[in-house]
Amino acid sequence: MNDDDLLADRFEQHRGQLRAVAYRMLGSVPEAEDAVQETWLRLSRTGADEIRNLGGWLTTVVGRVCLDLLRVRAARREDPIDETFVPDPLIAPLTHLDPEEELLKADSVGLALLVVLETLEPAERLAFVLHDLFAVPFDDIAPIVERTSATTRQLASRARRRVQAASPRPTPTSPASARSSRPSSPPPARVTSTPSSRSSTRTWPCARTPAP
Repeated sequence: MNDDDLLADRFEQHRGQLRAVAYRMLGSVPEAEDAVQETWLRLSRTGADEIRNLGGWLTTVVGRVCLDLLRVRAARREDPIDETFVPDPLIAPLTHLDPEEELLKADSVGLALLVVLETLEPAERLAFVLHDLFAVPFDDIAPIVERTSATTRQLASRARRRVQAASPRPTPTSPASARSSRPSSPPPARVTSTPSSRSSTRTWPCARTPAP
């Protein structure tokens, strides 16, 4: 196995994680695949000899790629004839599921979250997705969005508040409706008291043993 094959094999170990990041960032399966492919091309041109943490490096690169795509998408929305972007739900089952791909599959029921993410600014979305969903430190996210760590933290906090505000909340139930919905318990059984009968103990005379 040559160096290119070794590099490709190491990249494949992180593909599921990169797809999960890109899908949450873009909400589009084809665009997520394109972002992952672009990440591979950048890795193949750079090589992994000088990369200490390959997983962190790849996550940073795919984040930059997605950020660029989001900015292009945001610029297109300024055109009045452009239609509103609707995220792609994941419906078809994935093959060879690893933990990261299981995470991707779970997003098929998280379409509401993706719709909310579409309302965020590109930098806010990147900070929120990488930090809150993938635990990437703010110090690593800051260079991607070209902000300080403190400003990046504020971006994620603002995005978090917007996501929480848009999340559905349970409808409060009034005490009257709660009582009406509570299953009625059967009436207590009536206990009829009966006079207790006293048990009489009969004493039998002891039989005497005849003397010899």
